[in-house]
Amino acid sequence: MGIREIVEGAIALLVLSYVVLIYNNLVQLKHNAAKAWANIDVLLKQRHDELPKLVEVCKQYMRYEQSTLEQIVQARAEVFSARAAADLKELGQAEQMLRDGLTHLFALAENYPDLKADTSFKHLQSRISGLENAIADRRELYNDSVNLFRVRIDQFPDLLVARVFRFRPPEMLRFSARETRDVDIKALFG
Repeated sequence: MGIREIVEGAIALLVLSYVVLIYNNLVQLKHNAAKAWANIDVLLKQRHDELPKLVEVCKQYMRYEQSTLEQIVQARAEVFSARAAADLKELGQAEQMLRDGLTHLFALAENYPDLKADTSFKHLQSRISGLENAIADRRELYNDSVNLFRVRIDQFPDLLVARVFRFRPPEMLRFSARETRDVDIKALFG
């Protein structure tokens, strides 16, 4: 075995090692995005489990607000369906509908002093609000993970390895225009 074969073998080993390193980094980014989505999924499930309890407590007091309660139940079903199908576009729309329903429900609760004083309602309202905040935080982490993955598979030489092994990043969780616009404070107090 001559010097030339040794040099060629060393170069081939270095190139192969570099490709393996890139591949492993892309796998890690892929799994980080999947883990971030799984964290969102856990919180969505927890909120999904809490909503029937909230609706049941509210039914005892809010006999004349059935349409609001039905809107929440319908939105909950749509979130569950979109979550199960991993359809991020539908999930975003269903999430918006659910948040709107909860906002309306909590505003209506102001008209029912007995409901506002109910310890179960207060606990569930606090729990669901906490879950909403955690979901928002996890959405940000998920989008960051997806973005890092997207950047890496668009950069040279990583894009070569990504194309060969067909790495595809998941979709970002997008926000509707209604979610990102400024809040009309006058309307909330009007």
